[in-house]
Amino acid sequence: MAASRAGKLLAVIGDEDTCTGFLLGGIGELNKHRQPNFMVVEKDTPTGDIEEQLRLFLSRKDIAIVLISQSIADVVRYVIDAHTDPIPSVLEIPSKDAPYDPSKDSILRRAKGMFSAEDFR
Repeated sequence: MAASRAGKLLAVIGDEDTCTGFLLGGIGELNKHRQPNFMVVEKDTPTGDIEEQLRLFLSRKDIAIVLISQSIADVVRYVIDAHTDPIPSVLEIPSKDAPYDPSKDSILRRAKGMFSAEDFR
């Protein structure tokens, strides 16, 4: 079934526990080229591999949202900051080993730049 008829996918880049949780929730898919929509990142995963997978997810037409653990997003922040298309959106999520820090989140930083304190008075 075509992606336009079936909807778009969620992709996940995270540690093993994060990916396993999402996979158990039913997000696991392979596209027609047998490429998965998730990447498990371990301590020794090279930055180049993470960057390559993120760029692949961002270029796939069947993916609408890329969820990435914030600690991993910090490693490839330059790729996330350079991505300006609304779809696929890149959302940073916490992991069990690292709490979420809103000051690092690229979407929140962009939103702050769009509004001033005067807009909320």
